[in-house]
Amino acid sequence: MSTDIAVPYLDISDPTFAMHSDQVRDARAQHWYAKTNYGYAILRHEYVSKLLKDPRLSQGSGQWPDHNGVHSGLFYDWWTTCLLVLEGDNHHRIRRLLNPAFSPRHIEAYMPAFEALADELVDSFIDKGEFEVVNDFSEPYATRVLCILTGIPQSEWTTIARLASTIGLALSISIKDELPNIEDALAELYGYAEALIADRQANPKDDLVTKLVQANAAGDTLSDSELRNALCLLIFGGMDTTRNQIGLGLREFMRRPDQWELLAANPDLARNAVEEVMRMNPTTTWVTREAVVDLDYEDLHVPAGSTVHFFTQVSGTDPEAYPNPEMDITAERAPHYGFGGGMHHCLGHFVARMDMTIAMRILSQKMTNLRLGGTEEWLPDSANTGPVRFPIAFDKR
Repeated sequence: MSTDIAVPYLDISDPTFAMHSDQVRDARAQHWYAKTNYGYAILRHEYVSKLLKDPRLSQGSGQWPDHNGVHSGLFYDWWTTCLLVLEGDNHHRIRRLLNPAFSPRHIEAYMPAFEALADELVDSFIDKGEFEVVNDFSEPYATRVLCILTGIPQSEWTTIARLASTIGLALSISIKDELPNIEDALAELYGYAEALIADRQANPKDDLVTKLVQANAAGDTLSDSELRNALCLLIFGGMDTTRNQIGLGLREFMRRPDQWELLAANPDLARNAVEEVMRMNPTTTWVTREAVVDLDYEDLHVPAGSTVHFFTQVSGTDPEAYPNPEMDITAERAPHYGFGGGMHHCLGHFVARMDMTIAMRILSQKMTNLRLGGTEEWLPDSANTGPVRFPIAFDKR
């Protein structure tokens, strides 16, 4: 389709490329999409909302191993059959069976355990007046939440965190070089998942794994391999994202002490606070889809097989959707896409929303005057981002 409209270009492989940049904001102001060296990028909230749900676009991560020279093996078999990348009837079937275990009603039963965990972690450093966000709070909190959900002993959280982080190397361009380590970690995580499944089949409990084992819809059930894949995806997908998002949230609040004090005075705003943080600074700054067929939408032509990136961070601060995009934890907002959207909207979003809400509420209740406490280190401001090291000093309330 020919067009005379000037379309901006973004080099998203450039090491200096950043989502929070004038370059990206200027591109959004210029047009609703940009060309990139890896397909197209959708920049504005209105178009992300519409096209993220378009059935002509499939989940773009399914071909990631093949694109990087990985065509077989343990990781390949897991990745290409897990819910994250499945499409069509297979995706609908497994998601339908998994959904009840992740319902708000079921997840709310874990709130007291999550609250006790957050209190325990904060109390371990509250009298010091400083903490390193990743090691002292967000990583143990995110991982132990997953242990609570799955029934893995919390004493093994460091092993679970190591396994999830190692499997996460599969999302880097060095996947082929790291494949032996990735597959060793996945095999070890398989062992945890298979032991949990076997135990709940023999000894049902009132917990998430039992609900997955007993999942049944119209006489259909999950196979043992589907259960194992789902549990491994829950651990792999849940640890990094929550760990990173808590750090990103604290950085946003550290820059806006008035909002932090507002949260401390109004703890019921914690859920809104999480939504604002994810709108402005999500750990997943873009999600990827692939055109199943030729796609034409207004002046955009996407040939079949092409990649489309949805810049969720950029759309979350689009002034057309958010006329006052600065953080305001009291505001009623249009939905953000920090958890993706469409049929691949994050299955565990209720868990993530609840555990981060608890974390923000308890942290704000116990500390004030947040400030940088040393040298910080962050992942690149694109793709999946977050803190590597983030020391914060504070005053105890």
